[in-house]
Amino acid sequence: MKQIFINLPIKDLGASQTFYRELGFSEHALFTGENQKCMKWGDTIYVMLQSISFFNSGSNKSIANPKNNITASFTLPVDSMEVLNRMVEKGIHAGGNEPIPLRDEGFMKIRTMEDPDGHSWSIIHLDMEKFLESKNNK
Repeated sequence: MKQIFINLPIKDLGASQTFYRELGFSEHALFTGENQKCMKWGDTIYVMLQSISFFNSGSNKSIANPKNNITASFTLPVDSMEVLNRMVEKGIHAGGNEPIPLRDEGFMKIRTMEDPDGHSWSIIHLDMEKFLESKNNK
């Protein structure tokens, strides 16, 4: 099975764990320890919340502050606008924020939020029928 592990430097592991739990991630005890909390999205995507010192232990580079710098952004597709809105609202309630308003591209709706450390997540709902229609009209 192919999997992806996204490692994120985190200031407060407990607060971040709560945030990701509210988004719908589940805790994965196998890869969780004192300096790292593993949060699972489905069967193949794992977000590794790592203390700053643990994250940086294998590097001599400085860590960019994601509250002030764009580092990377991640996208999670959901099945409906209701799920999208509920997910973002729960994330905001759990310490995240929404730096820009909803983007409506016709076939896709996007709400971007940041976790408590500033890591950027786009939550999207793609209407595949409208998307295919827009591709066929080009």
